[in-house]
Amino acid sequence: MTTKSAAAAARATVYGYPRQGRNRELKKAIEGYWKGRVTADALRATAAELRRTNWLQLARAGIDEVPTGDFSYYDHVLDTTVLVGAIPERHRTAVTGDALDGYFAMARGTQEVAPLEMTKWFDTNYHYLVPELGPDTAFTADSAKQVGELEEALALGLTARPVLVGPVTYLLLAKPAPGVPADFDPLTLLDRLLPVYAEVLADLRTAGAEWVQLDEPALVQDRTPAELNAAERAYRDLGGLAERPKLLVASYFDRLGDALPVLAKAPVDGLALDFTGAAATNLDALASVGGLPGKRLVAGVVNGRNVWVNDLAASLSTLGTLLGLADRVDVSASCSLLHVPLDAAAERHIEPQILRWLAFAKQKTAEVVTLARGLARGTDAIAADLATNRTDLASRANSPVTHDPAVRARASAVTEADARRSQPYTVRAAAQRAHLGLPLLPTTTIGSFPQTGEIRAVRADLRTGRIDTAGYEERIRTEIQEVISFQEKTGLDVLVHGEPERNDMVQYFAEQLTGYLATRHGWVQSYGTRYVRPPILAGDISRPEPMTVRWTTYAQSLTEKPVKGMLTGPVTMLAWSFVRDDQPLGATARQVALALRDEVNDLEAAGTPVIQVDEPALRETLPLRTADRAGYLTWATEAFRITTSGVRPDTQIHTHMCYAEFGDIVQAIDDLDADVISLEAARSHMQVARELAAHGYPREAGPGVYDIHSPRVPSAEEAAALLRTGLKAIPAERLWVNPDCGLKTRAWPETRASLEHLVAAARTVRDELSRS
Repeated sequence: MTTKSAAAAARATVYGYPRQGRNRELKKAIEGYWKGRVTADALRATAAELRRTNWLQLARAGIDEVPTGDFSYYDHVLDTTVLVGAIPERHRTAVTGDALDGYFAMARGTQEVAPLEMTKWFDTNYHYLVPELGPDTAFTADSAKQVGELEEALALGLTARPVLVGPVTYLLLAKPAPGVPADFDPLTLLDRLLPVYAEVLADLRTAGAEWVQLDEPALVQDRTPAELNAAERAYRDLGGLAERPKLLVASYFDRLGDALPVLAKAPVDGLALDFTGAAATNLDALASVGGLPGKRLVAGVVNGRNVWVNDLAASLSTLGTLLGLADRVDVSASCSLLHVPLDAAAERHIEPQILRWLAFAKQKTAEVVTLARGLARGTDAIAADLATNRTDLASRANSPVTHDPAVRARASAVTEADARRSQPYTVRAAAQRAHLGLPLLPTTTIGSFPQTGEIRAVRADLRTGRIDTAGYEERIRTEIQEVISFQEKTGLDVLVHGEPERNDMVQYFAEQLTGYLATRHGWVQSYGTRYVRPPILAGDISRPEPMTVRWTTYAQSLTEKPVKGMLTGPVTMLAWSFVRDDQPLGATARQVALALRDEVNDLEAAGTPVIQVDEPALRETLPLRTADRAGYLTWATEAFRITTSGVRPDTQIHTHMCYAEFGDIVQAIDDLDADVISLEAARSHMQVARELAAHGYPREAGPGVYDIHSPRVPSAEEAAALLRTGLKAIPAERLWVNPDCGLKTRAWPETRASLEHLVAAARTVRDELSRS
């Protein structure tokens, strides 16, 4: 039973919701606008209708307080940059001329102006645009978006809570602007930024906001005393404003640690805390600081990042314990539901019993509402829900889908030798140079080439039966022929087959491995208009037959130049899937690694001289707390080495990483023992090359010279200038020349021009080196 006060307090809410629409209407409208087929007014109308649909769906589901301001055309951190007027100088003319076009210029760049740097949002696969700040940055409030969206929700008769990125997190996510000394600390701008937040809060209060949520996820990371003092000062000042809405400070993704007492004592009106996974320790920590007397607690007890049904009884127990620690306890997901697909009910191809194990955004909303009802009215009010939930949890735990004894026996038999190459790098490097015969500064690409509408249509035609397998394979062969021919004519040194048969770098493999479930409508935003369908890792993993050998071997038959085999690594296969939560991640990674090891060995046996195993998620999955990292990196690097260590010394193993802060994992990159690593570097001005040099990285590396997440075509001289910068850190005999990432999202005209310039840049710098 619950008390009368608890019943009055328990309400349901969420922090954010998927933006794209059921059929990715937002993506289509934005890309149509970029191509001139959709007007600005039509784009705004589409966006407004999607917001309206989301809010009404949440309200009908029983959500008592809907979020506003979480919607974005591209990225909510970029929206915050606009909110506080921190427009980079190079973009000011574009933003002044047309706010919408200027916004997209900051996100994507133009031919004349580079975009903002992009990197991962904490340990998720969502990418944000990094704020660029300096000592001369002048902040100005622009609350039009936040006020407008709040007014839209209020006009529907809804209780609404605007959600903003908090000032401390915004500054901690920022970097020094180009030309600003690298040791400039954006947090020194806090006192300049807080009056702008105060102005925005006043505007929202005037517009009708009772509560405003300020997201501070950066505070779940290890923070220095100075950073914690900044948080204390920020919320002392904002909480002390005479005219303001009630303030709810939110954190998620991990435990708050030393920041919890700072926020608990701040003069704000409530905290929103994550109580799932590693953040479950927030419960004991909250009790140890005396709870939140007189304040609101929004309890994130439904995992907002994974797709498994909630254990309702366990969550209700947590909520019951929390009742004594705050004046009012409300129920929410652990973070924005941006990170999960929209509706599991759309996946009608999944066996009904298995489908009952899954909860996407719509189902998670229902779980939140159920828990709020149970907290307010007692367990009898949700007895039927609890019984159904127990049945679903038991069904998953006992299903043969989740357990394969042969896979488990093989994983248990792995030895240390299975994770070690037969020869040290120096011996391998000599063998590979003799085998491959590559020039100084060898050129290559990361793997994928443009996925045109025609290629996607051919895959769709195969799925729907409009063409047969023979017709599909003929079209794929033709595409591979064209990609190989283009690379030879351009002068690239190590070629790729272009991956026309692959829908996604994780999904493609997941569909061929046992233990995975693929969705048809499970789209999740990765960045901007880029959406992916993460597969669901439901059971033990094995590889029934080769997955890539056929097309790689065919590509190699078309050229005398080496062709790389392309695989996605075990950590990325986990990170970009919805991974099972019923066994340690390291155990799952080892299973995936053994399946991929079979593929690597088959590629080598088929004559593939270079094999790239991509691990872009290695940094992304790094635990947010330093104390948790060593254990993760041990099993993560071991999984990569298990995948790659069965080959001969003269087979060259590559890996690739992109759009992350690599400085935190340079030792782990070293521990992978890959022969060559390619890394994103163009937007960050070769920062990673300097980090590798500072570490003393002994192997070959290709820091990217072409930013593929922008439509602009870098000139040959621009690429050459980046190469020269790279050479200051990496010796020429160990430096490769390549783009930042795969070319799947780019169009052919810009791809052709950019790669031609990349090859020309490599030739120019080779000539310079030969004359020096």
